[in-house]
Amino acid sequence: MGAGPPPAPAEAEPPDAGWRGELVAAAVAAVLFAASAVIGTALNDGDRLRLQSPPLLASWSPHLGPGTVPALLAAGIGVLYGPTLARRLPWRALLVASWAAATGWLLVLAWIDGWHRGVVNNLETKHEYLRSVDEINAMPGWGHFLDGFVARIPIDAVDNWPAHVAGHPPGATLTFALLDRIGLHGGIWASMFCVLWAASVPAAVLVTVRVLAGERLARRAAPFLVWAPAAVWLGVSADAYFAAVGAWAVALLALAARGRSRAPGWRWRGAALGSGLLFGLLCYLSYGLTLMALVGVAVLLLTREWRPVPYVLWGVAVWVVAFTAGGFWWYEGYQVLVERYFAGAGGQRPYGYFVWANVAAQVLTVGLATAAALWQWGPRLVGSLRGLAPGRRAPEGYRALVVLVASAVCALLVADLSGMSKAETERIWLPFVVWLLPVTALLPRRRARWWLAAQVVMALLVNHLYRTTW
Repeated sequence: MGAGPPPAPAEAEPPDAGWRGELVAAAVAAVLFAASAVIGTALNDGDRLRLQSPPLLASWSPHLGPGTVPALLAAGIGVLYGPTLARRLPWRALLVASWAAATGWLLVLAWIDGWHRGVVNNLETKHEYLRSVDEINAMPGWGHFLDGFVARIPIDAVDNWPAHVAGHPPGATLTFALLDRIGLHGGIWASMFCVLWAASVPAAVLVTVRVLAGERLARRAAPFLVWAPAAVWLGVSADAYFAAVGAWAVALLALAARGRSRAPGWRWRGAALGSGLLFGLLCYLSYGLTLMALVGVAVLLLTREWRPVPYVLWGVAVWVVAFTAGGFWWYEGYQVLVERYFAGAGGQRPYGYFVWANVAAQVLTVGLATAAALWQWGPRLVGSLRGLAPGRRAPEGYRALVVLVASAVCALLVADLSGMSKAETERIWLPFVVWLLPVTALLPRRRARWWLAAQVVMALLVNHLYRTTW
């Protein structure tokens, strides 16, 4: 399954909308972030925003660290050799190489803050899941945990859950409880678990892009997926694990949908069921990631194939039945969480600022190259979406990529407008952001290396100028 079915038909080179427009788009993105920082600082009188360096959950703290030199070396290798290797490596080797390179990039960036602060202790703070693991595993059974989970979400509840435990369905916490139960105790194992999952995201996105838009575009996107500035938050956070689950759910769905007419029946059905299991798990990792269904629908629209849907739904149903039978009702948990959210920082932070500052924060996660690529993406959007109309030929090649990215943009905007994402979106939106990154495949090849350099510079600057927290 790793290599997938034959790629989508090759198509002509995407039209070039011009380098001046790319520079303007990148400049606008930079100004947007700067404006959000200046205005956010002005609004933050009396800690109104509950942030030290708006719009980010981070503190301004220029520093060097033990990972500085390795990160510089990794960045140089990526810029000098990444595009060439992406073009020349055999497909399966490219997937493995992307996983290995992403693992290294995530770890050296985290190491800039020191091994303990950047890697080992990141998931051991008072807000994190690991704080509750010992208590949960000491209970008579996980059913006891599930049955009483919702009662301890409210901020005024006796012995309420830590912020991250309360802010997510119980599947997130149970993941780390399971690691502990099988002997992988403490922050180091939890961190490495998240890093290895997060590092697989480029491979999952590459598989999807190859199936829907063709191998040429997938290969062009590869270096930008591996050396993305988002790596600053992918390593090390639980949201990186969520992003990987979502990415592989979409990848398996693409393989199932495209492979139905080419692969043996058991193969595409198995991929569809696997996709459903991952989509279902995603719903019990984060309430907001139900919006990843929009990306899944885009895959089905692009392939014009709906037969995998029942298998996907069966996979989702496994988790719904298991958690509901255990005593946790998803919608009830979400309703109580909304009350807690607005009783805390979510009720204090102004919607009018964060509704656009959330987007501005993504400039640091997707990088200026993605902003530049959106200049190439925008003019093709309407024409590509027309291809989804009944009776028309489904979009292929770069047009399919345009639609795929549009679905992620829609998911991100819905999350933004919901009012349930005020700050911390540089981390919380990682599962959506990773689907914006392949738009960089639309950048003309002769300028791609310069934009890749801009990406690694962005990642290095962010990690050296801020101390990110969550």
